[in-house]
Amino acid sequence: MENFWMYGELGFLHVLDPQGYDHVLFLTALALPFTYRYWKRVFWLATLFTVSHCLSLALAAYGVVDADAGWVEFLIPLTILLTALFNLLLTGAGPDRQAAFRVHLVSTGLFGLIHGLGFSNYFRMLMSGESEKTGPLLGFALGIEAAQLLVLVVVLGVTYLVVERLRAPSAWYIRLASLAIVGISTALLIGAWPL
Repeated sequence: MENFWMYGELGFLHVLDPQGYDHVLFLTALALPFTYRYWKRVFWLATLFTVSHCLSLALAAYGVVDADAGWVEFLIPLTILLTALFNLLLTGAGPDRQAAFRVHLVSTGLFGLIHGLGFSNYFRMLMSGESEKTGPLLGFALGIEAAQLLVLVVVLGVTYLVVERLRAPSAWYIRLASLAIVGISTALLIGAWPL
């Protein structure tokens, strides 16, 4: 049980590591179209993301999948860029639109698999001395989920402050924040070019 909590803490800190801010950037892009009124949708998106990237993480940990790290590091900022672009394309329908949720639901499941592969090398290194992988994997997943929920609460809080309290137009807030994420993820994408 001690290993479970140790790996939970590692998963939590890994998401919040300032050097690995791509995970936080993806979550921010994912949550931008939603307000606190739709927190359940954001919760399900985060949970789907956790499940899908833990699936690819488990497949990598058990040696079923071995992805090229260079391509994975390139695809991760691409998922962030696409998520921010989805926000820009779907902004006209308002922050509570069903279309944004459906698009994000599908993309989150797929993109979670890619992000999980990004964790796989780190996790495989951690697991090198462990004979049993299920407990640590579940602990790591729980830590990741807890950190993600914390990030999403902060993003929803900022959205609430800007849109509800400061009365900024929701569409403009989503567009400006998404454009900033497009700029950052494009720079990451260029820096991670695998060829």
